[in-house]
Amino acid sequence: MLATAMGYRLVRGFVRLLLWLFYRRVDVVGAERIPARGPLIMVANHHNSLLDPMLIMGRFPRRITALAKAPLFRHPREEAGDDPRKNEALFATAIAHLRAGGAVLIFPEGRTQPVPTLLPLRTGAARLLLGAEADGGRHGVTLLPIGLVYQRPGTFRVASALVAVGEPVDVDDCVAAYAAAPEATVRRLTERLAWAIRAQIVEAEDQHTLELAGALERAWREERGGAADAAASLAWRREVMRAARALTERAPERVAQFRRRLEAYRARLSESGLSDAQLGRPYTASVVARWIAGNAVKLGVTLPLALWGIASHAAPYVLTRVAVVAMRRTEEEEATDKMAAGLVLYPLCWAFEAWLVKRIAGTRVLVAFLLLLVPSALIALAWRERLARVARQARAFGRFVLDRRLHADLIAERRALVSEARALAELAGATRT
Repeated sequence: MLATAMGYRLVRGFVRLLLWLFYRRVDVVGAERIPARGPLIMVANHHNSLLDPMLIMGRFPRRITALAKAPLFRHPREEAGDDPRKNEALFATAIAHLRAGGAVLIFPEGRTQPVPTLLPLRTGAARLLLGAEADGGRHGVTLLPIGLVYQRPGTFRVASALVAVGEPVDVDDCVAAYAAAPEATVRRLTERLAWAIRAQIVEAEDQHTLELAGALERAWREERGGAADAAASLAWRREVMRAARALTERAPERVAQFRRRLEAYRARLSESGLSDAQLGRPYTASVVARWIAGNAVKLGVTLPLALWGIASHAAPYVLTRVAVVAMRRTEEEEATDKMAAGLVLYPLCWAFEAWLVKRIAGTRVLVAFLLLLVPSALIALAWRERLARVARQARAFGRFVLDRRLHADLIAERRALVSEARALAELAGATRT
């Protein structure tokens, strides 16, 4: 038992390291809602086949058993190709785990998909909870909805993720009614669960639309007031998408025109190298001089180790990209493919490089190579990110020198967009009532 617990902690630590390396940031909302003990079913939407369970297992300390893409999602009669005996065995094992106080993670959509919407849920989660409570033992299984929201999900060191944990789903009435009307109760609880998950995600027609909602939020907060925490940001974007869906039927041309203006503003802002928060900041001689000196020192000091890290990891980095392109799989699997390919190719390349170093330079240089392998990689990552920021700021300064009205024009367009967004929000409110 101790060895198993230690093994899980080691795996979880490794998963956290991989998530830290791949994602620019991971935010968590509602972590306090996860009970420290007692039977628990965590139910989440599904976008990335491997990374979804990794995100949840990596961010929460409680030991979790994932049942991703298991036949448990389907009733034995739903697909004739399933072996009912295997389904029943898995179902019985999961119920026993819950009755023993364990935690189970389920993705009831049954498959991954790239569009940020919730697919119709299969009944596995509801059947599992009701089956666990069916013996009359009052185990008190908690049913928690979890929302996963991604930005740029397949891009290394650019992707970000939000894990939102909702309030426990009320199940008491369903547990009481299950014996008398099992099928109807399963459907009712599944519908209730779908609404609970939807309340934790931002649904949009595609990933691009979701990113536009994020761009609008940044513009809105700069004009209307300050930054927001992850929970407030999630609620804001969810409300924006709800309003957009309502207005698409009532004022489609106005919504389409607003979307085109927002896309143009976002493209121009990106081309300028600026962010919403940087618009209007003065470019005085002292500010520019301090910025140049500070970044030059930091880039120069770390350059030797950064170059060593880039050289040591160039081969596995390129091979991983080539392998992912060669797989030609779906968009939602890109991040999973990158991580899986990297877990194979990086150790293989490191082993070959270590052999080559020892053969050419001897044991002492090999020891130095191995000692510097991880630190140089981390420094190279930080160095490249700083260099990208410097290049972006240099581009912004160059555009400012060439076009002194750039900031004023962008601020004016941002204010116009926010004003139109307010008008659309009022119209959406009127439509809702």
